[in-house]
Amino acid sequence: MAKAHSPLSLYLASAYTLLAIYGSLYPFDWHDTGVSLTAFLFADWPRYTTSFDIASNVVAYVPLGFLWATVLQSRLAPMIAVVAAAAIGATLSLTMEVGQHFVPSRVPSNLDFACNAAGALIGALAGAEWGRTMLDGGQLDALRKRLFLPGAGADAGLLLIWLWILTQLNPDTLLFGNGGLRELLDIPAPLPYSAEGFARIEAAIVAADVFAIALIVTLLSRRWRADLPLMVLGAGLLAKSSAFLIMMGGRAGLAWATPGSLSGLAIGLVLWFLATPLQARWQQAIAALSLLLATTLVNIAPENPYLANTFQIWNPGQFLNFHGLTRLASNLWPFLALPWLILLRTDHER
Repeated sequence: MAKAHSPLSLYLASAYTLLAIYGSLYPFDWHDTGVSLTAFLFADWPRYTTSFDIASNVVAYVPLGFLWATVLQSRLAPMIAVVAAAAIGATLSLTMEVGQHFVPSRVPSNLDFACNAAGALIGALAGAEWGRTMLDGGQLDALRKRLFLPGAGADAGLLLIWLWILTQLNPDTLLFGNGGLRELLDIPAPLPYSAEGFARIEAAIVAADVFAIALIVTLLSRRWRADLPLMVLGAGLLAKSSAFLIMMGGRAGLAWATPGSLSGLAIGLVLWFLATPLQARWQQAIAALSLLLATTLVNIAPENPYLANTFQIWNPGQFLNFHGLTRLASNLWPFLALPWLILLRTDHER
């Protein structure tokens, strides 16, 4: 059997499972349709489907099977771990399809269930082969130990970084702008729109978020390295470009690169570089304040007319699951990161 599992792999598996549940039941407009809960299992397969629908339903559950097989093989024999991980994926998918019976905007499908179960099995088989790289003694685990601080707090921080990158796949937010609650609470924008004022707020949001994220990665690192925060920020920019490419059909992958966001990037990086000599506790405090400032500005910023106009013609369609998932991660991320920053005690301090 493999060695004791890495807590990070368990965190990732649990987080992905929760996000899959949210994405499957989004937008939560509950209503009993009156149809038998298991009728979809015995119905004919959908007449109209595309290869994209099939592929996306398979791919969505591959990480789920991979992560749970990785976690379980530390306790079970490899083949038993594969069967258990595949069963977790299939059971989750079946439960979500039954749950969609109460969400009129969603349609339970035996084809979706079959694709999800197949994806979980593929992921579980891959996890049995390569998942041990994430376990104690594996290559990815060794890299994590070499680059980042040990402990559960650092593992939670790395999970937050992964979630932050995921939030950038939400196309209806400003660059790096998370924590928007206006739509959730049905609150209008408190500030009127003006081009100059919007550019300033956009620059401030991006600068504050860049500053906070770069400091968080610095706090997680064993020693100061400029490349790690830059790589994380680069991954965020790549994710945002991918979101715009999907939304706009490949015509505007760099739509985020406005004068406001570009100046905010530059300001945030300069502030981070100036703050790197500070002690860890000061970096924590500054990162928390910067994140709080960015979240406040996101919620008082005027509506972005460019995005509003784009969303009049964009229909999430087959991306509904994924769009709901990224929106949840975007709304919640600052409110998960702020308590972590406040409670974090790094090995630098000890």
